[in-house]
Amino acid sequence: MKQTDLFEDSGGMLSGQVTLEDVFRAYYECRRTKRRTVNALAFELNFEQELIRLWQEINSGAYKIGRSIAFIVKYPVQREVFAADFRDRIVHHLVISKLNSLFEKEFIDDSYSCRSGKGTLFGVRSIQEKIAECSTGYTQDCYILKLDIRSFFMSIDKNILYRMLFEFISEKYHEPDKYVILRLVKQIVFYNPEDNCVIKGKRSDWNGLPYYKSLFWSSRHCGLPIGNLTSQIFANFYLNSLDRYVTEELQIEYYGRYVDDFVLIHRDKKVLLAARDKIRDFLQNRLKLSLHPQKFYLQHYSKGVRFIGAVIKPNRVYIGNRTKNNLYRKIYSLLPEMARGVQQTLDGLMHFSASVNSYLGFMRHYNTYNLRSKILKLLDNTFLGEISELRPRAEKFAVDKRFCPSGQKKRQLRRQRQYRRLQRYKK
Repeated sequence: MKQTDLFEDSGGMLSGQVTLEDVFRAYYECRRTKRRTVNALAFELNFEQELIRLWQEINSGAYKIGRSIAFIVKYPVQREVFAADFRDRIVHHLVISKLNSLFEKEFIDDSYSCRSGKGTLFGVRSIQEKIAECSTGYTQDCYILKLDIRSFFMSIDKNILYRMLFEFISEKYHEPDKYVILRLVKQIVFYNPEDNCVIKGKRSDWNGLPYYKSLFWSSRHCGLPIGNLTSQIFANFYLNSLDRYVTEELQIEYYGRYVDDFVLIHRDKKVLLAARDKIRDFLQNRLKLSLHPQKFYLQHYSKGVRFIGAVIKPNRVYIGNRTKNNLYRKIYSLLPEMARGVQQTLDGLMHFSASVNSYLGFMRHYNTYNLRSKILKLLDNTFLGEISELRPRAEKFAVDKRFCPSGQKKRQLRRQRQYRRLQRYKK
């Protein structure tokens, strides 16, 4: 009897159990970034009893996935997001904590998304180094091919994904709770959040979103919800076979991928064109995916390439127009507040400065000194005047200590101490 049949016929009988310690560890990891949400606060009121109940449901097979919240984000591009209930997020963290170390051993080094020690900055620098190496320090010709998968998350075939996960877990995972994890993985992969969700916002928010980018219009056996940790990691796992195909079978030495965007670098343009056709066939036949027909880029390295929000050119890297426009949009959103006067805006000014500094912190890793100086001078001279101060090297925007709440509190305490000393002196 096949292992799949054994698992199905047993009705999910457990050969081992997930430990309560694992559930608590997943909870603490989950709440680290979601502690201020309404669902997290409600769960935390009685979290010990809730975690024990969740642990019992997971091991007995009674666990059911709850309702998600569906909404639309418009920046940087319009996307449909399904936010899982906090209770379900704990289960996602539990599953990933069990499997992620195995995934990491399977992934190639040049897969950059949702991985510890990697990310956008690592990916940009890696591609920059690969271009420099392939062109021998920008002295020889080489070409860059950039491809994109059309509607990636909505096109993932759940049957293919689960079969791949089942075979991988069965072979690589040897803990006693293997069948509990397999059951949770199956629930997560085949769950359709659009059947039972709460719409946040207005239905008109979906206007302008192409049907092929929405789970409400996708096939029942396709699509993972954007917004879940498991979706991000499972999507990475889904495309790992593409990474292996490009680097091992096509033998493309210079390659990198971030989610569904990937770059191939080679000295021969014909090799890249042939690779594109083979990749298209591989995606269609093996993963039921298709390349985006309009997002095709093949140029000499001197023309540069856009990748993960950056423009990579010889010896320099700039940020993309989308990131720059988002920052300017954030700055100009303060204009209506500034019209009401400085005192009314001080409470939100600290949050605004933190948001601007997050952009500046990202930008300072690239060749953006002139742009950062321009933005800071714009803030200082046009909007904030005397209540702001510029830091050296154009790396940070700060509110003058005289106006920030912490500075006002310190001055108040200082005056109180001075007053008490004066009263003691008079006595």
